[in-house]
This record gives sequence, structure tokens and C-alpha cells, in this order.
Amino acid sequence: MPPLLEVRDLQVTFTTDAGPVRAVDSLGFTVEAGRTLGIVGESGSGKSVSSLAVMGLHRGAVRVTGSIAFDGRELTRMPEKELSGLRGRRMAMVFQDPLSSLHPYYTVGEQIAEHFRVHFRSGRAAARRRAVDMLGEVGIPEPARRAGEYPHQFSGGMRQRAMIAMALACEPDLLIADEPTTALDVTVQAQILELIVRFQEERGLGVVLITHDLGVVARVAHEVLVMYGGRAAEQAPVDELFGRPSHPYTRGLLDSLPRLDDTDEAPLRSIPGAPPSLLTPAPGCAFAPRCASAAAAGAEERQRCATERPALEPFDGPHHLTACHLPVLVPLKEVAR
Repeated sequence: MPPLLEVRDLQVTFTTDAGPVRAVDSLGFTVEAGRTLGIVGESGSGKSVSSLAVMGLHRGAVRVTGSIAFDGRELTRMPEKELSGLRGRRMAMVFQDPLSSLHPYYTVGEQIAEHFRVHFRSGRAAARRRAVDMLGEVGIPEPARRAGEYPHQFSGGMRQRAMIAMALACEPDLLIADEPTTALDVTVQAQILELIVRFQEERGLGVVLITHDLGVVARVAHEVLVMYGGRAAEQAPVDELFGRPSHPYTRGLLDSLPRLDDTDEAPLRSIPGAPPSLLTPAPGCAFAPRCASAAAAGAEERQRCATERPALEPFDGPHHLTACHLPVLVPLKEVAR
């Protein structure tokens, strides 16, 4: 049985005055029904660009190539009208900023109802009932009354709940959540994540969770894809990635997390250097200029890292993939701090 979503050799290139920018380069991943794939990486790594490509939402001077198969159907060659029928109905997306995603001139209930009517051709009364029911399902109190309010009358957490209600109103099979907990306090973040997990368990959703927060990934994801410079750096089941990260970039991200045994005087750890330029990509490994493993290697190995782009290959098992010439073999818990 094919996976719910299968992305192969995805490339997204933007045409700019300065030249072509390949924001996503040769990316591949799969998502199974009832499973969550967490995609992590720094800003500019290509996380959101890849998700917009899956939804077919790129417009303007952009070229998308490769294969995006949803439930066995190829999306990249699908006519826009047919794709629009899938988008929102069987594939849904929750965006990072709900205030900019919700229309300020219409009530929250009207917007959810309209979304439902577009796909099910239902009457206004039925769509209104569906909107109220969904607001209640995502935990908004007095849903009948709140459905008649405008986005600015909702708190940030309630707006994100409303976006989830809209995304799930048509009972999709795939949910893409792009930084769904950004700018929310810790308590509300936990509630939003619990909400997504509950709907996944109840409906068998395939979920793509895009975030820069490794704590979020550790809590809810089944598999993790680490992106750097538009490419996949490492991919593994969540326990393997957190327990035995092999790519120096992944280890740098994990080492940057605050530890419970840190003292007040302990300095914050970071990865030195800056993300790579996508306008003038390096011929070799994009992480090589920032990589401690490359810096400590011999001249021949450093030259290879600088000139030869590493392929994403199995590491320590068929389901743990890494794109690195110098993968780290020591489990994270055994590394001296």
C-alpha cells in the first residue's frame, strides 16, 4: 500500500533579479496515515517552501519539479481545478500566523462555513452548524456565540484553534501545520499540540509538522526530517534521531537546547557561522563551513566536504538516513559536555 504522501526529488526554484534561487533541492520524504513527520531546521532551510509546494500554493516566478504523490495521485501535473478540489478537502494546512490567514471583515463562523460550503455544496444553515460544531470540538467556549465574532476578538491561541477547526471541517486525510505554536505561550502551545494529536488519533490523519522547536518534535512526531540549505541533512525515527544523531548539524541543534543541569552562569550554546546562500550554493556540503567535524578532519577529508555534495544514505539501519561524509558515531548521551 503506497504512503499517503510521497515526495521525491522535489526542487523549488525562484527566479529573482539576482539569479535563480533553489530554495528546495532534491528533497524526498513520505508520510503515512496516522503518523506525524516533523520537519525542522533554521529559518531559510526550505521547510515552509516545501509544504507550500505540496499544497500547490506557489505562484509567480517559481518552478516546481520532481514528484509529489498524494494517495497515489501525482499532484505536480494535476490541473488546477482538480487540485483545488483536493486542497482543503483532503489536504489541509494550518499557517503560522492565523491573524493574517483569517479575513478581518468576516466573522470566524462565516469563514469556516464558507470553507465547508465550497467543498460540500451544503446550504448556509448546515454550514453554519458545522462551523459551530467544529469550534466546539477544538475547545472554544460558547461556540455559537464566538462564531459570530471577528478574528480580532479572539486571542492568539483561539485564532489558532479556529484555523485548526477550519482545516479539519472537511475531514481531510493530510494536515500540514506550519509553525502552529509560534508566538504562543507555553501552556497554549501544549494545548494546540494536544489538539492536533487528538484529531490525528481519532481520524487517522497524516500530519506534517513544520517547526524550529525540537521540543515540539520530540513530543509529537514519529519521524523527523532535518533540513539545511534546502536539502535533507538527516532523517530518522524520532527516538533514533534524538538518541543517536549522526549529522553534525543535527547534533549542533540538539546541543543548542538548554539543559536541566545548566547553571545560571552557563553560556547559551550555538552553531557558529551563518546559513548558506541559496543564490550561490557551495559545490560540496552546505554545512561544511560551520562543521566542527570537517574542521577537525584531515586535509583530504576537508577537501571532500568542500567539493563533493554528500548523498542521503542509510546510517546505522535502513530507516536512519544522513547526508554527511563524516557522520558522528557516538550516541549523544555519551558525548562529554
